[in-house]
Amino acid sequence: GKISRCGVKKPFTEVIKANVGDAHAMGQKPITFIRQVAPLSFYDKFPEDAKLRARRILDGCGGQSIGAYSASQGIECIRKDVASYIEKRDGGIPSNHENIYLSTGASDAIVTMLKLLICGEGRTRTGVMISIPQYPLYSAALTELQGVQINYYLDEDKCWGLDVGELRRSLTAAREHCNPRALCIINPGNPTGQVQSRQCIEDVIRFAKEEGLLLMADEVYQDNVYAEGCVFHSFKKVLFEMGPEFSSVVELVSFHSTSKCYMGECGFRGGYMEVVNLDPEVKAQLTKLVSVRLCSPVSGQALMDVVVNPPQPGEPSYATFTKERAAVLADLAEKAKLTEESFNNVPGFHCNPVQGAMYTFPRITIPQKAIDQAKAAGQAPDQMYCMKLLETTGICLVPGSGFGQREGTFHFRMTILPPKEKLKYVLEKIAEFNAQFLQDYS
Repeated sequence: GKISRCGVKKPFTEVIKANVGDAHAMGQKPITFIRQVAPLSFYDKFPEDAKLRARRILDGCGGQSIGAYSASQGIECIRKDVASYIEKRDGGIPSNHENIYLSTGASDAIVTMLKLLICGEGRTRTGVMISIPQYPLYSAALTELQGVQINYYLDEDKCWGLDVGELRRSLTAAREHCNPRALCIINPGNPTGQVQSRQCIEDVIRFAKEEGLLLMADEVYQDNVYAEGCVFHSFKKVLFEMGPEFSSVVELVSFHSTSKCYMGECGFRGGYMEVVNLDPEVKAQLTKLVSVRLCSPVSGQALMDVVVNPPQPGEPSYATFTKERAAVLADLAEKAKLTEESFNNVPGFHCNPVQGAMYTFPRITIPQKAIDQAKAAGQAPDQMYCMKLLETTGICLVPGSGFGQREGTFHFRMTILPPKEKLKYVLEKIAEFNAQFLQDYS
């Protein structure tokens, strides 16, 4: 359609940004304890347990100031807290703080690992397997670093399941033109919201071992699991429970972040990665590579510490923290269900259960007439759909073509973060718009 001129009246009063997983911008309230410890690391007049955390962090800082550079891998006491958190999460499987690297959000760690992996020319160029639909960080980083993107498709009809047969198909085809070295998994899924079963994770680990691939497990939504019967299993826990035949050889890097889960602290840019079974010489190169950037923001490191070392029973902040965390996650679970049910009542929509993460990725029907018009305008059909939706309703979504999808299918990604009343409004407006759209192009 035509670009609207400035000042032209629109049929809506505000633009609702349901396109980005930015919790606080959507009105999610910050968790009190997180916001007490972080500024305490700058200045100090708060509850005792918050002070205790802040002092511990400051003691790890040069000159006891959060403004000093840290070691390039991150402050040691925070890495120790991360290792303890991972051990507790995984039921006692040991974690060593020397294998923890604190990063500028998970994105920075993911790009660093890709940078470390990519080399070669022509057919020896490094290939990296990524799921389609994918989070566009992966394709963008591979383009920037001149790696080869190897697509494997998630199965929409099986709730965006991951099938090893599809991994094998994709890998075999890729070996003709590049050197596949890594397999990326996003669990819980973005943009698709699925939570992988334990069996699926075992199959993936077996596949990685057989094919000699490094596993990159993007687990930034690990607390966001809503569906009945779904449980988050970390790749590390499953790897070690499969026994030494796997746990002593499979190379694994897993990622976590302060930006998602119940925290939603996107702007602090806090994250970490844990490396498992990395060759010592490769690990030395990784440490050298992260030291080029000096260190990740120390304020983000401090925030990561609060996430992995939250208030414990008996501490003054425990009750508030537990209540707030539970409320955020319960609210998201309710909105996940509401979104799935609403979309499945829209003619021409098909929406898988939102088992986890913060997004829904429904399949939508676009009439042939609209497809032809979009193509004539040089647009992807679902991009045209999303643009028309924005022009008509003020609701901003991301077209499925931005994430990749099977040829001939169309989707959009929408976050479930808006407050419940606003989300209901968004869902109603999308249904109304869709009815009109189908009518206009039938």
